[in-house]
Amino acid sequence: MLKKTFFPGRYIQGPSALEQLPQLILNKGKQGLVLASASARRILSEKGGLAELPDVWIESFSGECCEKELHRLAEILKKKQTDVLVGMGGGKAIDTAKIAADRAGIPVLIVPTIASTDAPCSGCAVVYSEDGIFESVHYQKSSPAAVLVDTEIIVKAPSRFLVAGMGDALATWFEARSCHQTRSPNVCGGLATQAGIAIAKLCHDILRQYGPMAKISAEKELLTPALEHVVEANILLSGIGFESGGLACAHAIHNGLTALEETHAFYHGEKVAFGVLTGLILTDAPPEETQGVFAFCEEMGLPTTLGDLGLVRCDRTRLMQAAEKACAPEESIHNEAGRITPEGVLNAMLAASAMGERRRNIVH
Repeated sequence: MLKKTFFPGRYIQGPSALEQLPQLILNKGKQGLVLASASARRILSEKGGLAELPDVWIESFSGECCEKELHRLAEILKKKQTDVLVGMGGGKAIDTAKIAADRAGIPVLIVPTIASTDAPCSGCAVVYSEDGIFESVHYQKSSPAAVLVDTEIIVKAPSRFLVAGMGDALATWFEARSCHQTRSPNVCGGLATQAGIAIAKLCHDILRQYGPMAKISAEKELLTPALEHVVEANILLSGIGFESGGLACAHAIHNGLTALEETHAFYHGEKVAFGVLTGLILTDAPPEETQGVFAFCEEMGLPTTLGDLGLVRCDRTRLMQAAEKACAPEESIHNEAGRITPEGVLNAMLAASAMGERRRNIVH
């Protein structure tokens, strides 16, 4: 099997990076459209920058990356004769723009307003139902043409977004390691390159080194080197790392948890973080490693129990629905070593939650 790694065309990060958006649009087309979340529209109105481009339209994102929204956007792109699409906002707005641009055969530029997922740099996107339940993963023919990360925007977002991004990025190394050990294909349809594995490991190391200071910086809305490091880890390193390294248990657990309505109020990375803890128990990781990841999640404020995800009163029967969805034949959990069953996943979820409760009780 070939080794494969995908990269975005350009990655630009730093204060006032948004000022480069007009020129990036002009580099790629003549008739641009920005799919913007509510917060993105507010940022564009405050910062301006697109007024000099009369042929750029701004369209509001409906809030869910689902087929209904994709069909609506496809009609708008056709009507406006759009030849370059910009996705600006959170993960779902970004994913919607990536899929819509891919289907229309036009380049896509990504401008995240939060650092809550690794979606911006990847060439794949998740499609949900209109009710927010995971349905499928859509793979684009190419990666985004450019990713523009303005850290002056990122730092003004609630710190919970950055922390959720750390939860998503936390999975990168552990899942890449599993895929490398089992020689499972990555998201690019090949085996991981050495560069991909090294980037996944670097992502993990930056989170553990700079995560605490980055969280403090985000809480105080302070641009610091630590925050810049973690934003890069959440968006660039995790994006390249998961795509090149591969997915395994943590993201499958996330997908399974979306079957339970109580979890819909929680962010992607928060559910992924609990998936990491579940995966470490499921795959019999060394106890000292597992305890270290629990400690990191506790310090960051990431979920370590089912109760933290709104599942305080969820019984085994309903939890089994999540475990079964996580173990669907097409899920990445089967990239782990050995035979994975819903029963094993359910037990690991309950054991991870019990460990989280026990550690919490000991501290208090």
